[in-house]
Amino acid sequence: MSSLADRLEAARRAQVFTVQDQGPAFESERAQRRARRGVDPFAGVKDRVHQALVDSLGPRLYDPHLSEAELASQVRVTLQDVIDSEQTPLSLADRTRIAQDVSDDILGHGPLEPFLRDQDVTEIMVNGPDDIFIEREGKIFPVDARFSDDAHLRRTIDKIVSRVGRRVDESSPMVDARLPDGSRVNAVLPPIALDGSILTIRKFAADPFTDRDLISFGTMSPPVRDFLEACVRGRRNIVISGGTGSGKTTTLNVLSSFLPDDERIITIEDAAELQLHQDHVLRLESRPPNIEGRGAIAIRELVRNSLRMRPDRIIVGEVRDGAALDMLQAMNTGHDGSLTTVHANSPRDSLSRLETMVLMAGVELPVRAIREQVASAIDLIVQQSRLKDGSRRIVAITEVVGMESDIVTLQDIYTFDYSAGRDESGRYRGQLVPTGIRPKFTTDLADVGVELPNHLFARFGL
Repeated sequence: MSSLADRLEAARRAQVFTVQDQGPAFESERAQRRARRGVDPFAGVKDRVHQALVDSLGPRLYDPHLSEAELASQVRVTLQDVIDSEQTPLSLADRTRIAQDVSDDILGHGPLEPFLRDQDVTEIMVNGPDDIFIEREGKIFPVDARFSDDAHLRRTIDKIVSRVGRRVDESSPMVDARLPDGSRVNAVLPPIALDGSILTIRKFAADPFTDRDLISFGTMSPPVRDFLEACVRGRRNIVISGGTGSGKTTTLNVLSSFLPDDERIITIEDAAELQLHQDHVLRLESRPPNIEGRGAIAIRELVRNSLRMRPDRIIVGEVRDGAALDMLQAMNTGHDGSLTTVHANSPRDSLSRLETMVLMAGVELPVRAIREQVASAIDLIVQQSRLKDGSRRIVAITEVVGMESDIVTLQDIYTFDYSAGRDESGRYRGQLVPTGIRPKFTTDLADVGVELPNHLFARFGL
């Protein structure tokens, strides 16, 4: 005998078939996905079970003395009792599904919970209550999960941000926060979000990727890894440049792992993502203003303050504004070996972005003076991209050579070999290959005991 869910699903499919036959040929893909999902046949049952469960447990749901495991146990026992009293005929499979959905909603984050538990999912993008995408292995896919309505999505957003002491509403409709596990959360509400509430979660890896992982992913090769480690240990100032989602922070974390244990390291981030394991690490995080518009602490203030903390190395998760000027000045005044990232699509573009951000500091400086600061401060630019096959690769490593007239001169040390084409699965076969040119700072590295073997730069050495 088929379950109630099976009968409703068959009726829904028949209805969708009729609608699609009669509907316009140009119906959008989003509308088609919504039609395929149809209406949750158990929405009413789940609402009743949810309310009965809240009424039954009452204040115990918010008892600070209950551990998460104890709370989960009480919720599941009470939930089963409530489902048993439900008048709607339910199969065992239906009961299990309803119990899981309601439990996820109360104890977790509703329909997002399976993706939060999935270690292969790296990003969750909610464009509306019934329009959810995930990123897995660098590629974005729509999923069939859905919220019951926008109010359900709003409750989930409120639950997420309230746990980290933040709030979001119509008067303050945007929030960017870090969850206790390190995951990044961004939420945007109407009236800013015209089509309904939007939620984006970038999951945080419990075990950060290592240099070996990046080699296995094809992000870098063993010779490139050796070269970058030598540059970090030789106290070169390095900028990691790339677009959104290109893997800049992951690469920054790997490069940071090459730092010696006997140095005092200060990290400065908007939302703490770096995971350093050295003994002497101090982590600073910026703070947004409160609901009264006060109390904000910007990255720029933290960079300035870090200079008074006797750092050996300064790592800025990302420079976006006038903090670029303070970062460049720190690099130019004895804080060699600093690391940072910037949003840019090429090494040359990253320098232009830095120029623009220095001007945002409000200091009247001629363009030539800014470029001289950039050229003297930065030694190396590591350019990273997310390619069309979904892989995240370092596509260029470029040395900042100096100034010629009013132009900052660059020299590629490694470039990505696109000519290798793709394999049967569409994945790029190419990797970083040396241009055959040794960086001009080779002698500087040798002076501090760091050697760069010739094979790292042999044109066909990879």
